[in-house]
Amino acid sequence: MRKKEKGFSLIELLIVVAIILIIAAIAIPNLLRSKMAANEASAVGSLRTLNTAAVTYSSTWGNGYPPTQVSMGGVPPALATCDLSQVIDTVLATPPVTKSGYTIVYTMANANAAAAPGCAAAGGNTYTITAIPITVGTTGQRAFFTDQSGVIRADPTGLAPTVANQPIS
Repeated sequence: MRKKEKGFSLIELLIVVAIILIIAAIAIPNLLRSKMAANEASAVGSLRTLNTAAVTYSSTWGNGYPPTQVSMGGVPPALATCDLSQVIDTVLATPPVTKSGYTIVYTMANANAAAAPGCAAAGGNTYTITAIPITVGTTGQRAFFTDQSGVIRADPTGLAPTVANQPIS
């Protein structure tokens, strides 16, 4: 008489593994899409923060829009100055800014003729901010653009967005 062994057969284990792989194949793409959506939301939030910071800088220091991202940064308890105004945190103020799968770049344009008193560099009359995915299709699908108008625009290809792209809704 043969003793009955306890446990699972090789066929039963293979079937369970196959079922787990099928479930993973269905779930993983959805997780990647949700991660890209979260990264895109973070990029838009960063653009809104930088827009608000640029307007705050302009109205506080009378130097136009900030000459650089660095000039919007600074760390308390140091005294806020025109050159380190402390209107954004160091994550967004220290180029190159790579946050949540996006590279965020602030560029001031149309510089004033002279810097305001107490400022090392002249501010500008306009600016642009872009947020471009580090890897299109993996970290994000759309690229974003904004300027002093405050309107955030998206390029669906993930490439260089401009003022010509459609506003996000």
